[in-house]
Amino acid sequence: MPSGAGKILIVSNRLPIRIVREERQISVEPGSGGLVTAMAPVLRDRGGTWAGWDGDPLGEASHDLLEDHSTSAGYRLKPISLTRRDVSEYYHGFSNETLWPLFHDLLGHCRFSRQNWNTYREVNRKFAQAVATEVEPGDLIWVHDYQLMLVAKYLEESGVTGRKAFFLHIPFPPWELFMRLPWRAEIIHALLDYDLVGFQTERDRRNFIRCVRSCFPLARVKGHPRRQVIDHGGRLIRLGAFPISIDYEDFNRLAGSPEVTEGVRLIHETAPNRRLVLGVDRLDYTKGIPQRLEAFEVFLEKYPDLQGKISLVQVTVPSRTHVPEYQLMKENIERTVGRINGRFTRAGWVPIHYIYRNLPRPELVSYYRSCQIALITPLKDGMNLVAKEYCASCVEDLGVLILSEFAGAAVTLRKGALLVNPYNVEHVADQIFEAYRMAEADQMQRMASLRREVQRNNVFHWVESFLTAAGKPVIQH
Repeated sequence: MPSGAGKILIVSNRLPIRIVREERQISVEPGSGGLVTAMAPVLRDRGGTWAGWDGDPLGEASHDLLEDHSTSAGYRLKPISLTRRDVSEYYHGFSNETLWPLFHDLLGHCRFSRQNWNTYREVNRKFAQAVATEVEPGDLIWVHDYQLMLVAKYLEESGVTGRKAFFLHIPFPPWELFMRLPWRAEIIHALLDYDLVGFQTERDRRNFIRCVRSCFPLARVKGHPRRQVIDHGGRLIRLGAFPISIDYEDFNRLAGSPEVTEGVRLIHETAPNRRLVLGVDRLDYTKGIPQRLEAFEVFLEKYPDLQGKISLVQVTVPSRTHVPEYQLMKENIERTVGRINGRFTRAGWVPIHYIYRNLPRPELVSYYRSCQIALITPLKDGMNLVAKEYCASCVEDLGVLILSEFAGAAVTLRKGALLVNPYNVEHVADQIFEAYRMAEADQMQRMASLRREVQRNNVFHWVESFLTAAGKPVIQH
C-alpha cells in the first residue's frame, strides 16, 4: 500500500459473503453482484476492511470461518452481530416498513413506529462502534444505503474524525413525501455528518437539497449545479450523482459462452417461432409486476393478431417470504397469471410463463439473450441493474429495452430505450407492439448505443468516480 494512501472501510448492512450449510459442513462463499466485484480489488490494493452483519444465527461460531475467508479474499471482513430484535425492528421494521416505501414514493405502505426508530438508531450506533475500532488516520469510511444513514453521526460521537462518505442505492424522495417522516430532521442532520453524500441521479440530489433547505433554512448550497457543496454551520458536505452500474465485460463474456448458447437453444426449442418478452424482478411492490401483467393483457386484447406469436416470461425472485404483505402479493400475481393464461391460452401456446425462483446466472443470461424484448417497468427504482444486464447480454445487438421512466437507469439509457409510464398500461401495451414490429436495423442501432453506454460507464467507473470525489482515487497499476 502506498505511503499515506490509507485504507478504505466499506460499511454495508450485509457482508459480501454467504454462509452455506451442507449436512454438517459450514462454509463461506463470496457474494455475487457488481459491488463486490468492483470493490474487491480496491480493498485488496489498500488492505481494506468490509464491515457488516454476517446474517448468520451461529453468531460468534462463524467468525473463525470469516477470518479464513478474509485471508483468501485479501481484505478483512468485520462481522457485526445483530439480535433477533435488531433484525425485526431495525431491518424488517424501520428500514423496510418505513424508509423503503417512503423513499419509493409509496406512502400507503409506510408504518411509522417509534420503537423501530429507536432500534434503528441503536443498530446504527452498534455499526459505528464496530467500525471505530478499525479506523486509522488517512482511512476513508464508505457507508452504503438507507439502513445505515446514521453511522457518521455515531462515528463523530466516538471521536472518529476521518473522512466519511455515504452512497444511497435507492431513490431519495421529494420533500412533499419526506416531510411525513416524524424523524426527518434527525436523518437529514445525520447525513450532513458525512463529507460526501452520493446519489444515483441528479433528481435524487435535488430532492435531498430541498429537504436540507426545508429542515435547516440556514444551510447554504454553493458551487456548480453538478458539483454542489452544502455549508451547514461551517461544515462543508459535498454532494454528487454517481449512477451505479454492472460489470459489462462479465455479462458480455458469459452471454457468448457455450453454456449460455446452449441455454438459448433450449429456450427457443420450447417456444419455437415466437417472440419472447422478459420481465425479471425481485418480489416487491415497487417493481410494478401487477401493472406489467395488466399491460400485457391489454396488449393481447388490442392486438389479437399477435396472440400465439408472442409470450411474456416473468421471472420473479422470492423476497421477504415471511412477510404477510409479500405472501399476499405473490398470491395475487399468481392468480393474475392464471386468469390471463386461462383467458387466452390455446393449443401449443401459453401467453405468460411464470418462473418463481432465483435463477443461476448462466440461466438468467440465457433468458436475456433469448428474449427479443425486455419489459423493465418498476414503479420507482434507484437504478435497476436488470436493464443494464439485459443490454450487456445482447451480444448480437438485437433486442428492445422497454424501460420505466421512473427507474434511475432511464436517465442514461433513454436514447436507446422505449420509455413508459408503468401506471399507463395502455401505453405500455402499445410500446410492446412497437417493440414487436421494430425493424432489425433500428433495433441494432438502439442496442449498440445502449451497450456502448453500459460498457463505458461500468461498475468500475462508478467506484473510481465516487472514490475520486471522496479524495481517494483508485490506484492505477
